[in-house]
Amino acid sequence: MARRRGLAVGWAAQMLLAQLLMAHMLIVSPCLAATPLETAVKATFLYKFAPFVDWPQAQDGPFHICVVGKDPFGQVLDQAVVGQSYGARPIQVVRMNAIQGQSPCDVAYLGGSGEQDVGRALATLRGAPVLTVTDEGDPAGIIQFAIRDGRVRFSIDQDTAAAGRLSISSKLLSLAVSVKGARR
Repeated sequence: MARRRGLAVGWAAQMLLAQLLMAHMLIVSPCLAATPLETAVKATFLYKFAPFVDWPQAQDGPFHICVVGKDPFGQVLDQAVVGQSYGARPIQVVRMNAIQGQSPCDVAYLGGSGEQDVGRALATLRGAPVLTVTDEGDPAGIIQFAIRDGRVRFSIDQDTAAAGRLSISSKLLSLAVSVKGARR
């Protein structure tokens, strides 16, 4: 039974990786700032990153994806996570203008706002076990989106992840256009 469960988990991880690769390969128009396809790919990445990250301790309750500040996703993200879960935790989207000390977020997309820019949001979350995601042109979170060759790509900062006690899977690291820091 344990071997069968291991195979099922392995198969599930392979399926998630295949879906992540398919989303990764979608072409995005380089002429437009944020096309609907780019927005959909980024929204999908936000919840598809989760299985490739180990958090320091198991949590109860919903798995929260927070959109802090400007929200480029709107209903696209809400629709993307319908019926999705991280383990036994249902995924919920939380929107906020600014992030404060104790965050409910597991993943935080930082869009910046008049109330709190991206740099201040990152400073507030520094050292917390929150997977921070930003866009190119903003200060870099643990994961930073970029458009390369007409595709949504991302870079990863392992040092910042380690400071928050997060461990990023080698499978996800292999998809990044660049990886800062190294496991010691």
